[in-house]
Amino acid sequence: MIRITKEFKFEMAHALYGYDGLCKNIHGHSYRMWVTIKGNVLEKNNHTKNGMVIDFGELKKIINDCIVDKYDHSFVLNKNTPHFNIDFSAFEKVFFLPYQPTSENLVADFAKIIMNKIPKNITLHKVVLSETATSFAEWHSDDYR
Repeated sequence: MIRITKEFKFEMAHALYGYDGLCKNIHGHSYRMWVTIKGNVLEKNNHTKNGMVIDFGELKKIINDCIVDKYDHSFVLNKNTPHFNIDFSAFEKVFFLPYQPTSENLVADFAKIIMNKIPKNITLHKVVLSETATSFAEWHSDDYR
């Protein structure tokens, strides 16, 4: 069993409704996300993916399609946030999530999304989501056995 990890970067803004600190205000982060999958190395000499768990390019496409491209340069809010009749129609990437958009909730949601998109012969092992250089949340498959 081998683990491989790919890093992703995207920009996203959020506000934490009901929070008692500065993050209740609209602000953005330069997110970094590391996705680690595990699986067996393909051992088929005549196969184009011989020696790989998954092609890094395939993993990149999966994650970009389901997370990075969707959330890059977006604004996310808890759907329970009062919107004060603000018209968001002028903006393309505003998402109202069914949870508070903290790193903890985002990483758990991203892990669920990724698990449903990766090939069945590999397993999602870990997702790390960093919103600053010193703060990150981690999701580990070992915690859900």
